[in-house]
Amino acid sequence: MPNRPSGEVRALALVGPTGSGKTTLMEAMLQAAGETDRKVGDSSPEAKARGHSVEMNLAGFNFMGEHYTVVDCPGSLELAAESDAALPAVDLAVIVTEPDAAKAVLLQPAIRQLEALGVPRALFVNKMDHARGSLEDLLTALAPVSSVPLVARQLPIVENEHVVGSVDLALERAFIWRPGQPSQTVALTPDLATLEADARFHMLEQLADFDDDLMEQLLSDANPARDLVFADLVKDMNEGLIVPVFFGSALNGFGIRRLLKALRHETPPTAQAAARLGLAGPAAVVIKTAWAGQAGKLAYARVFGAPLADGVELTLSEGSRGRAGGLSAVQGAGLKKIASAAVGDIVAIGKIEAVRAGDRLGVGTALPSAAPAVRAPLYALAIAAANRKDDVRLSGALTRLLEEDPGLTITQDPESGQTLLAGQGEGHVRLALERLKRRHGLEITAERPSTPYRETIRGGATQRGRHKKQTGGHGQFADVTIEIRPRERGDGFAFISKITGGVVPRQWIPAVEQGVRDSLMRGPLGFPVVDVEVTLTDGAFHAVDSSEMAFRLAGKLAMDEGLKACGARLLEPIERLRVFAPSTAIAHINAALSARRGQILGFGPRDGWAGWDAIDAYLPQSDRHELIAELRSLTQGLGLYEFVFDHLAELTGRAADEVTASARAAA
Repeated sequence: MPNRPSGEVRALALVGPTGSGKTTLMEAMLQAAGETDRKVGDSSPEAKARGHSVEMNLAGFNFMGEHYTVVDCPGSLELAAESDAALPAVDLAVIVTEPDAAKAVLLQPAIRQLEALGVPRALFVNKMDHARGSLEDLLTALAPVSSVPLVARQLPIVENEHVVGSVDLALERAFIWRPGQPSQTVALTPDLATLEADARFHMLEQLADFDDDLMEQLLSDANPARDLVFADLVKDMNEGLIVPVFFGSALNGFGIRRLLKALRHETPPTAQAAARLGLAGPAAVVIKTAWAGQAGKLAYARVFGAPLADGVELTLSEGSRGRAGGLSAVQGAGLKKIASAAVGDIVAIGKIEAVRAGDRLGVGTALPSAAPAVRAPLYALAIAAANRKDDVRLSGALTRLLEEDPGLTITQDPESGQTLLAGQGEGHVRLALERLKRRHGLEITAERPSTPYRETIRGGATQRGRHKKQTGGHGQFADVTIEIRPRERGDGFAFISKITGGVVPRQWIPAVEQGVRDSLMRGPLGFPVVDVEVTLTDGAFHAVDSSEMAFRLAGKLAMDEGLKACGARLLEPIERLRVFAPSTAIAHINAALSARRGQILGFGPRDGWAGWDAIDAYLPQSDRHELIAELRSLTQGLGLYEFVFDHLAELTGRAADEVTASARAAA
């Protein structure tokens, strides 16, 4: 067992795809530990409606005299940002999977993230009592998904084509599962003993790759001491050299106590996570924030270095200070006031308003912030309060929502005036809207964001603009002549003055340019005009009635009329996409992109991801809106993409007519 101070709390994260049984495993752990309040997961209405986790679940339990906190992470890729701040702070991640080789690829995003973070990990194959394939076939399918070896710690006991128990290859003991009771220890039959010997030798061979002494013993046919085997298992997992594999059935409680006993001996000490985070003294790492009604804002944080007392003064990363206004133990949706939190525990801290997920709270000194990278949004809706009187309430509700969910972003489109709520997929954004309604009583309208179309011109024109108006006092007079010419795509706007002889006084030439720019804000088709050159060639003024405003209006009049004569062309924004997906789905994704008017530029292997490809393509922005939903349906929920604006391209035909007609109707 790792050297662990007495009273230290271990933190375990449960990760894996939706439907693998993570929440059921957490509750099975609580049941195996004798906890009476076992139903602690997925209590929110949104989770119940969907039948799976939509936020992190936290729960603690005692097992064989030691305390554990479990972080149950949502399995959907759309909700992965929920646990981005939590995973770096845990001691061990247990990856949960089903015994289906066809679903092995579903583990890859979680495993790659854990590998990048350097978090030790173990694999639990759930639902083994209903397995239809062999564990060996599953591990063969999973092997390319992990960059380090998967080491089977157990051997299935099969009767009548069903797994009924396991053999612990380190202990060399066999256990038969019993519904509602602890497993029964049984003797190895001759046939099972032969299988066990082969499986154990393979496990030892894998461990010997990292231990020369063990390799020498195997080469000399010596039977390694059990203590040496356990020491290698602990060391190799703690250093991220192997991923031990356990199995069972969370729903029926099969194999759960064996898993807990193994984790009790092999989970790294909290000091290892602290070192990985760069923490050398007392600190608390915030893994999530949430608003809890009258309790206000709560920061869920893991304690490092020393116990954390209620009321202690904490220093935020930017140097501001706040006093912990109440500590609470967390058990699902329930909170229980406590006087202090042990090292390694995850607790709710009240009244630290400025804190966010990923922040580090120092005791006495400020600690550098290490917030996780923000995930780029993949889907957006333009939202507004159904009742305009609720605009202020909506603004406050969105602020709280973004603090709780780091996968969401809010932006204001300056051109359309739309408020854009963006997230990791349509389901993610719809979930946020449901929370706004349930928690804040807000009725929200949501629509597709507008596309920032542009227009340009085919040819040139010379146009005179004359503004003359007589009022009671001074009149208004300005007269200008401009030449309008198209520029190359992407060259933008240029204004040139060729005025000679003072026909337009120098101080009013900038006003003419501003009037031209005013006209460019909305062209004949209803969109901003780009890639145009305007030359001021002539004009006239009146010594009394001319003014800056008069020349600005004259410039706009000339440009408005001149653009009509230049032949308008509609332009649409084209983005460059890089799509990531399992190789088996590439043909379908290419077809989906082509159906959306995409231009495939090429594809190749995704760096560091076995069995995955990356596709590069151009795609009109207007056709990207629901792309993520289609990608996810084609890839078992795994597909994602990166995008960036690339260029403007001419849009013609019926599609252009529909866009311009819509713009005129809106105007």
